[in-house]
Amino acid sequence: MKFIKFSLILLVLTFCQISHATNYFVSNSGDNSNDGLSLENAFLTLHYTTDIVAAGDTIFVENGTYDGFDLRYVSGTSEAPIVYKAMGESVLINTSGPIRDDGINIEEANYIILDGFIVNNMEGSGNGIRVVVANNCIVRNCSCDNNAERGIFTAFTDDIIIEYNVCTNSIDEHGIYVSNSSDRPIIRYNECYGNNAIGIHMNGDLSAGGDGIISDPILYGNVLHDNNGAAGINMDGVENPIIYNNLIYNNHSSQGIALFQQDGAIVTNGAKIFNNTIIVPTDGRWGILLMEGANVGTEIYNNIIINQHAWRGCISAENTTDLSSDFNIVNDKMSNVGDGAAISLADWQVLGLDENTEIAEDLDLIFVDSDLYDLHLIEDSQAIDAGTALVTEVVENDIDDNPRPIGDSFDIGAYEYAVELSLPNCSANSIHLYPNPATDFIKLDYNHSSIVISSIELIDLNGDIIQTFGSKEYLDLATIPTGIYLIRINVNSDSAIYKKVLIY
Repeated sequence: MKFIKFSLILLVLTFCQISHATNYFVSNSGDNSNDGLSLENAFLTLHYTTDIVAAGDTIFVENGTYDGFDLRYVSGTSEAPIVYKAMGESVLINTSGPIRDDGINIEEANYIILDGFIVNNMEGSGNGIRVVVANNCIVRNCSCDNNAERGIFTAFTDDIIIEYNVCTNSIDEHGIYVSNSSDRPIIRYNECYGNNAIGIHMNGDLSAGGDGIISDPILYGNVLHDNNGAAGINMDGVENPIIYNNLIYNNHSSQGIALFQQDGAIVTNGAKIFNNTIIVPTDGRWGILLMEGANVGTEIYNNIIINQHAWRGCISAENTTDLSSDFNIVNDKMSNVGDGAAISLADWQVLGLDENTEIAEDLDLIFVDSDLYDLHLIEDSQAIDAGTALVTEVVENDIDDNPRPIGDSFDIGAYEYAVELSLPNCSANSIHLYPNPATDFIKLDYNHSSIVISSIELIDLNGDIIQTFGSKEYLDLATIPTGIYLIRINVNSDSAIYKKVLIY
């Protein structure tokens, strides 16, 4: 598939490469009596397309306001998924589909891609986007606001990817909820805020059938803030989760990350919790909470965990046996008895934990602007080069896609201090790559008035230049083999920013 946004012509040509695929169009000026094969002869409603799509087909949706749709019992394949793609940034679904209260419902349908939809204001028991009994699906670039239940909800969805979405102000529950024995989900680069409950919730739900375990999820690059219940990341009945490079802050009545068992078949265990930045407000709970059994096989390295609650602290474990934790920055408040009481870091270290962990300095000595939640590291921050390389197999870059480590060692927290990548009058964080990981293109997002790019080069890990792009905003990667590369962005021919990118 191609996800090139800047040209409808390129989109059509790209998807036509899929054998026997059909491109359909939906528009507010369309008619369901049309053939739907061009924008001039577009269909009127999204749901009409659900009776005609087949593997490899793509539904392009013009900017406008639409009723929701319900797609069931039809699947794509790994080589030819079914794609629903917004053509612009204003494709709004604000009325539920014809069967359920949800804006978009995907059910018993595999290899479906949803890309670029805004789904707001679902009522009753409605979710913005619901994907159930559906494997190998992708939900990306969507925005879900003010929906009755959740922004994005999935159940029995193996190998789902949820990426680059914004899920806000869910009235009853969560921003993103992955449930019911959904194995190997990838949840990355989403923002969830203002939700009545949890930012990202995962629950194996043994009572709903299946094995009641969510196995091997990966969560990274997510920004979870100003939610109102339980945790920024909540995990019930989850096995071997990998959680890294997330920003979790200002969530009320909440843990930063919670590992436990309630409805799941097992206690969440075997977690790798690396390079997250967690700021718990005065009305929050623990930074990382491990209930009995969650300690087994869990590793906690390179995290900044700051808790502003009066006595609750940074890591709480009901049992510390088989727990590995070190090279973190914390307040002087830990617990080895769960939520009941706090002990000092020194007493915690007597248990064999966090030997190299440091007590946090004032926030304004660590972060650029903690009041505004700019949690990049400030020059001379205690987090710089203070981490461990034990995270290397998981953490290759930071939340801004800067390679790790820069300097002598890994930095602690979600950001690597990128002083070596900085430009005169242009920081490394002034240019963002999207999406990353990428398939066929990358877009550069930057301020054109203050940054002048002279050329862009794709470099392999041997230092060889694979391709030069001039000063393009969109980089066509369609012919580039899969792998890890560096993109060198040359500014005024005398300075450069390096960004790591994964092409798959």
